[in-house]
Amino acid sequence: MEHDLAMRTAMAAGLGLVAAAGNLIGGYFVVRKDWPRQFLQYFIALGAGYMLAVAFLEIIPESITLGGRDALFFVLAGFFLVHLFEHTLAPHFHFGEETHTEEMAHHHRAQSSVMLGLIIHTFFDGVAIASGFLVSAWLGTVIFIAVFLHKLPEGFTVASVYLACGKSRKRAIQAAAALGGATLVGVLLTGLLQSQLQYALPLSGGVTVYVAATDLLPEVNREPNWRMAVLVFFGVASVLIMQHLFHV
Repeated sequence: MEHDLAMRTAMAAGLGLVAAAGNLIGGYFVVRKDWPRQFLQYFIALGAGYMLAVAFLEIIPESITLGGRDALFFVLAGFFLVHLFEHTLAPHFHFGEETHTEEMAHHHRAQSSVMLGLIIHTFFDGVAIASGFLVSAWLGTVIFIAVFLHKLPEGFTVASVYLACGKSRKRAIQAAAALGGATLVGVLLTGLLQSQLQYALPLSGGVTVYVAATDLLPEVNREPNWRMAVLVFFGVASVLIMQHLFHV
């Protein structure tokens, strides 16, 4: 049993590192100008559907198993925790590319607020991955996929904001790397506080619902076409298919 837990903890650390690298890749895409922007929108649409399905079909039910009905309070707390941060510290935050360069150049506070808002997101990405693996390898894996799908948009967003504020490409990449670092902190801290799993898992579930429903889906709705809608539903269907094939 202890050996199995150690293996799952090691997997959480390794995949946390991979997820953190996703932020760097997203930042790298921004400093390159020769790739189709629609690619980012497809990731957002797929991630929105997948994350909502994982939250409602896996994270929240497992949270109730661990902590009973009280777990739902912590799901709600996680949801409104991010809501509070976004609407007080990063009121104009949204996923995607910041193109209002002249406006942003005179509002350096926007740079800091978006960075802080995204650090909260990415910290809970790490909490979610580690919490999942503390429960089972299956849950940790499906949560990792959910996290990775929105890692590219996270890195892309913060790097584009830095460029719009007049910062160098190097600073933009460093900002994306800092988001990855926050994810690793979330993984490591949750690993150290394993006894608090019954609180950490539902909190991360609430954050997952918030990011998917209020950050990603509005970006999908900015691009009203059938491909985006199909990708959202495909994200949901992929979780159902994985459950049927691999989760016994």
